[in-house]
Amino acid sequence: MKTLKGKSVIITGAGLGLGLAASVELASQGAHLTLVDYNEQALMEAHQHISKKYADANIIAISGDASKEEDVKHYVQETIKEFGRIDGLYNNAGIEGRQAPLAEYDVNIFKKVVDINLMGVYYGMRYVIPQMQKQKYGRIVNVSSVGGLRGVMNQTPYVATKHAVIGLTKNAALEYARDGIITNAISPGAILTPMVAEAFRQVNPADPKKAEAEYAQANPTKRLGLPEEVAKVVAFLLSEDISYVNGQVIAIDGGQSNSYGIV
Repeated sequence: MKTLKGKSVIITGAGLGLGLAASVELASQGAHLTLVDYNEQALMEAHQHISKKYADANIIAISGDASKEEDVKHYVQETIKEFGRIDGLYNNAGIEGRQAPLAEYDVNIFKKVVDINLMGVYYGMRYVIPQMQKQKYGRIVNVSSVGGLRGVMNQTPYVATKHAVIGLTKNAALEYARDGIITNAISPGAILTPMVAEAFRQVNPADPKKAEAEYAQANPTKRLGLPEEVAKVVAFLLSEDISYVNGQVIAIDGGQSNSYGIV
C-alpha cells in the first residue's frame, strides 16, 4: 500500500544505516525523495540502489553537510524547486563522536557532535517549517536515541544532543501544530548500522562481535534491531495517518529502555 504516494520527503544522512533503510521504505510507498548526505560516494550508491529497486521512484540526491546552514538552505531550496513542496523531513543525520569520560572529552569533537546532532536538526526544521506553513501541512521526524532518554557511559555530547533533539521536537509540536505540521521523534536503541558497529569496535577493538553479543543479552528480545524495523516506524510517522500524534518520542529498542538492570 503506497500511503506516501506523491509526498515529497527530505532524508538527511541518507547514504547509510537508518537513512538508507528509510529511503528504501519511503520509495516503496511512492514518496518523492531528496537524499542528503555529506558522504558523496555513499549518497550516489544509495541513489543507484533505490532507483534500481524502484524504477519509477522520483529521487534527487544532494551532497551536503547537515551542520552547515548554507548546505541546509540549499537542499531545502532544491527540493522545493524539484517537487514544488515539502511534505516530510526525516532529520536523521548524526554521529556518536568518540567514547571518553566527560572531563577528558576532546572539546573539538564535542563541538562537532553538537553541530551535527543538534544544530543540524535545528537548521533542517528552521528552513523546512516555513514551506510547510505555506502548505498548511507537514510531517517532521527527528532522530533522538535511547541516549536521549537516559545516560550512556562515556558519551556525554551524544547524550546531551539527543536529549536536546527531544526538546526541539516537543517545542515544535506545540508551536506549529496549528499550521498542520506534526512533529515527532524516534529513539532507536542499538540498531545494526555502521555507526553502532563502530561503537562496538571502540568498546572492544579486539573482538567487536563479542561486545555486540554481550550488549544484546541485556535486551528483552536478546538481539539488536534492524534498520528496516526503524524505517517502518518512520514511514508511519511521515504519513497522514498520525494527524493527532504530536510531540511524541517513540523508543525503538526492543523494550530495553523500560528495564532497570538485567532482563
